[in-house]
Amino acid sequence: MALIEGFRVKNFRALQNIEIGKLWNTKTAPLTPLTAVIGKNGAGKSSLFDAFGFLADCLRYGVEEACDMNGRGGFKKIRSMGSNDPIEIEIYYRQDGNARQITYQLAIDIDSHDRPYVKSERLRQRRKNLNKGYPYSFLIMQNGQGYAWKGESVGIQESEKDSIEDIIETPETEKIKLKDNRTLGIATISSLVQHPRISAFTQLIESWYLSYFSPDAARSLPLAGAQKRLNKHGDNLGNVVQYLEREYKDKFNQVLSKIAEKIPGIIGIKTDKSIDDRVLICFNEKGFIDPFYAQQMSDGTLKIFTYLLLLADPNPPPFIGIEEPENGLYHKLLSILAHEFREHSTGIKGGAGGSQIFVTTHQPYFVDALKPEEVWILEKGKNGFSEISRASNNEIINDLVAEEIPLGGLWYSDYFDVRM
Repeated sequence: MALIEGFRVKNFRALQNIEIGKLWNTKTAPLTPLTAVIGKNGAGKSSLFDAFGFLADCLRYGVEEACDMNGRGGFKKIRSMGSNDPIEIEIYYRQDGNARQITYQLAIDIDSHDRPYVKSERLRQRRKNLNKGYPYSFLIMQNGQGYAWKGESVGIQESEKDSIEDIIETPETEKIKLKDNRTLGIATISSLVQHPRISAFTQLIESWYLSYFSPDAARSLPLAGAQKRLNKHGDNLGNVVQYLEREYKDKFNQVLSKIAEKIPGIIGIKTDKSIDDRVLICFNEKGFIDPFYAQQMSDGTLKIFTYLLLLADPNPPPFIGIEEPENGLYHKLLSILAHEFREHSTGIKGGAGGSQIFVTTHQPYFVDALKPEEVWILEKGKNGFSEISRASNNEIINDLVAEEIPLGGLWYSDYFDVRM
């Protein structure tokens, strides 16, 4: 299972300089498989969540379209107020548990015509048995041109250079020049078989699932037709249910039974088709003979059903992001949901492996089920920009949790306001 160990974003809305987890040049502890970011309204949780989506959109659509889509409003709207520096994103990750970490660094700026472009990209990885010094770069791009190193181990060891002019070409070096510097270099190079590390990284980002689930969208009646993946709004929920039922029938029936056990009042879940060949999800409630359909169910029931179904995917996405999963849920369901998230993210349930899960929340009942190392506190600093710290870095919090005082209760009681 791929794991993001650290993430840094600069000059993105209120996130002037935010860093979570471990990066290649820091000694902090890496992110846990389940990570939750908490904070007051306006602290920057949605911006941090959208930073992941922004990177994924840059890869799929190019940086100019990514700046405009999903209500972002263009580069000048999303660049931190008062800043003239590029928007920067850095990811530090492992492809699997035994792989050497890889760093991806991206900088986006605007040209003289106010058009966003990729100012620089870099992919780095230390060679085997090397734990210190600068990693070896195997992709260096500046203003749409640069070099990529073929294979799985070669690269160039160097410091932070402002220019690529001094790079000496070798048989393993491939010179790159893009037609459009608004496109990520990794998007173009990843299709070439001689660059497996770049291909693996782009596949990781393309496989992310970022949820913007809407119960109203999930109540829609899609035409019958199996679909492998849930989309971000959930309006193809019936199609995904149909796919799982067709491809994994025995396991799917077991999954539905387990989900029904976790949703209060539900004794059974099944699928059906309407006369005009649309997918119906049927819920049997205790005390009623006839089933209720998804269109008649509460927001909370649909939401927890969707999340649990997502976790039951036989081939889950490597990274799942969910913003405020608590909305619409009965508070006693939140500890169940957090427990399911942790079991899935840590691979306790076995199978094909889990997903790294990243959530934002402001619900203490959800936080009660978390561990201090899983929780990050986002706050507005005196300068108006966001600041972030890890709950486990506060010894007072660690000591109180060791005394079995719930973490969410400590947050509600303002213990997290103590200077970390």
